[in-house]
Amino acid sequence: MKISASILATQLTALANTVPDFKKEGIDLVHMDVMDGNFVPQISFGEAVNKEIKAMTQIPLDVHLMVEKPENHVHKYYELNPYCITFHAETTRFPIRLAQEIKKNGPKVGVSLNPGTPVSALETLLPYIDLVLIMTVEPGFYGQKFVDGGMDKIRKVKSLISNHPIELEVDGGVNDTNIKELAQAGVDICVVGAGLFKSGDPSENGIRLKSLVK
Repeated sequence: MKISASILATQLTALANTVPDFKKEGIDLVHMDVMDGNFVPQISFGEAVNKEIKAMTQIPLDVHLMVEKPENHVHKYYELNPYCITFHAETTRFPIRLAQEIKKNGPKVGVSLNPGTPVSALETLLPYIDLVLIMTVEPGFYGQKFVDGGMDKIRKVKSLISNHPIELEVDGGVNDTNIKELAQAGVDICVVGAGLFKSGDPSENGIRLKSLVK
């Protein structure tokens, strides 16, 4: 299992001290939640902060666009050579065209579903994407609990994508009490916030979480 460290959960004023110390043994990806204040209530950070984070670490970025009309923003992130750029199925009328554009420019393509969005929204997109990100909290606020029914939805998505070379990522409420069950359900990447940054060294916390799924 890969651990994607949610930068939104860090002390943002201390990023220059925190990010360079990330170790690949515990943190595989750096998860960047780009929020526009429209699709989600909050505004977080955009391409400028992503670029600064990129300069601080060799760990690839996991760019998560929680924005309306992501086709108007996605080009800003190509130069960062991220591991993946993920957009929400709920935010664009042209998901196939957008997926093709992202892939043409190098990054893997991810599509995310909110808790209330049915799994069927993925069906026509599977030939065009590399990753599915299941939100197990309502997006936009840090520190929420894992939603009821989240595990069932994860299993349905895993079944749907089983014949495709697609990674399954989960974001929201991941911690040491559920990460083993997530691994058993077939999750490949877990986005972790408080579980890494609440106390102790984030990379060591990542190593500990990985040890729980072995």
